[in-house]
Amino acid sequence: MTSEGYNRLQEELKRLKSVDRPAIIRAIAEARDHGDLSENAEYHAARERQGFIEGRVMELEDKIARAEIIDVSKLSGSIVKFGATVTLADEETDEEQTFQIVGEDEADISQGRLSVTSPLARALIGKQIGESVEVATPRGAKSYELVTVAFQ
Repeated sequence: MTSEGYNRLQEELKRLKSVDRPAIIRAIAEARDHGDLSENAEYHAARERQGFIEGRVMELEDKIARAEIIDVSKLSGSIVKFGATVTLADEETDEEQTFQIVGEDEADISQGRLSVTSPLARALIGKQIGESVEVATPRGAKSYELVTVAFQ
């Protein structure tokens, strides 16, 4: 993953541990004070939320421990690889789109971050400027030309 993605995971873990976890503990204690736990919807909802938070904390701790951080600014070249920012031109419409190829946990297509495991990213890996890639999409095959490759 990129250092930006790693930092984002660490911030989420810190927030879960320092803000969300104490808040849910207070909510559970408050719900307990209301009496009979078997019919207390607030208590059951708070316990369910606590389970989600604890599961997410364990998941994030595992991902952070196993993370391999790649400093994209130290990469260069004209061949697409992890961390590359690529500009593609749709061969039918000439419409251009720009994506950065990132790890699964940091992918967000609305922000232009494309998961390295996505079909488009897998098709782009190893390609050079000027080459075409064909990707199977739900609407049929799409062809793109690789316009630029940059490492920022």
